[in-house]
Amino acid sequence: MKYVDEFRDPALARTLVREIMRLIDDITQRLGRPLQIMEVCGGHTHSIFRYGIHQMVPQSVGFVHGPGCPVCVLPMGRVDDCLALAARPEVIFTTFGDAMRVPGSRKSLLQAKAEGADVRMVYSPLDALKLAQANPQREVVFFALGFETTMPSTAMTVLQAHADGVRNFSLFCNHITIIPTLRAILDTPDLRLDGFLGPGHVSMVIGTHCYDFIARDYQRPIVVAGFEPLDVLHALTMVIRQIADGRCAVENQYGRIVPEHGNPQALAAIDAVFEPREFFEWRGLGSIAHSGVRLRDAFAHFDAERRFALPHLQIADPAACQCGAVLTGSIRPQQCRVFGTDCTPQTPMGALMVSSEGACAAQYTYGRIDASALAGHGNGVRVAARRQPA
Repeated sequence: MKYVDEFRDPALARTLVREIMRLIDDITQRLGRPLQIMEVCGGHTHSIFRYGIHQMVPQSVGFVHGPGCPVCVLPMGRVDDCLALAARPEVIFTTFGDAMRVPGSRKSLLQAKAEGADVRMVYSPLDALKLAQANPQREVVFFALGFETTMPSTAMTVLQAHADGVRNFSLFCNHITIIPTLRAILDTPDLRLDGFLGPGHVSMVIGTHCYDFIARDYQRPIVVAGFEPLDVLHALTMVIRQIADGRCAVENQYGRIVPEHGNPQALAAIDAVFEPREFFEWRGLGSIAHSGVRLRDAFAHFDAERRFALPHLQIADPAACQCGAVLTGSIRPQQCRVFGTDCTPQTPMGALMVSSEGACAAQYTYGRIDASALAGHGNGVRVAARRQPA
């Protein structure tokens, strides 16, 4: 396949759905319950809702929305730390756009900006570094956020700042790692997960061997998946086929992007700049050992947590907000008490309604789309107007 619309072909989608339907009855009769498949990445959650994949597959296939949206798993106390940094008159606080509206205990970064704080949206950490070089009298802090997908660009920026001798640039580091998180989920008591759709972008950096423990130690199949509708359906078919065959293996559906051993240059940059934290707090999952990173001592002068006094408070979500329960798969987004009423993308109460990859935002935006056409009664998913290379 070469073009985007080839990954959205309705006829191929129907073929995959038929294969899932062929396999699923025997499996669910054997288990005595529906299958539960966790899509780890928020990008997959978005695709599942956007293209109506959850409606296309049999009801005996259930999706559990995993913790793979870094904005969504950020605890409220860390947002308050951002606000404390942004409130300092000498600081220009820089962040990606999807973090601007995440609510802290009192307000968001966007509201702080409206009240006069110097908060600026950037597209990369290099933008923040250039801002520091252009404003030598100010302290520029970059809100470093994301899984291994975004860690290399942050690490390379730190190395560049170090080489250039920039002294007014620092990170508020909230980078997190996927493997300890998956272990924590798999160690959850009474877990009922039958397989995983593995994250595509993270795996582009770390490769596929990191997931071997899931098949070996926990006897669950995992298939690393791409993000187009046919990618997700194909990966789901591969997971279900493993279950039908009684196998547990790590398979790579996204081979056009994800190399087996990851990206050695990216991994080297991460290892040079970062080291694991003892613990990191996750919204909905609590404190997970070695699930976050911090700057190594050699780069301590780029660490905003060491340079500035921060509150470091642990703050519970509002009582009505059930983001934690959604993140752990205990409830579906639409089962939350405030979903679609007090909590909407325009007036978010929780992080899952803010991020474009959040399960609640995806459900709210796309959850009512009728996918019956794609299942076999019409033209199916919307197709790109122009043929663009994948």
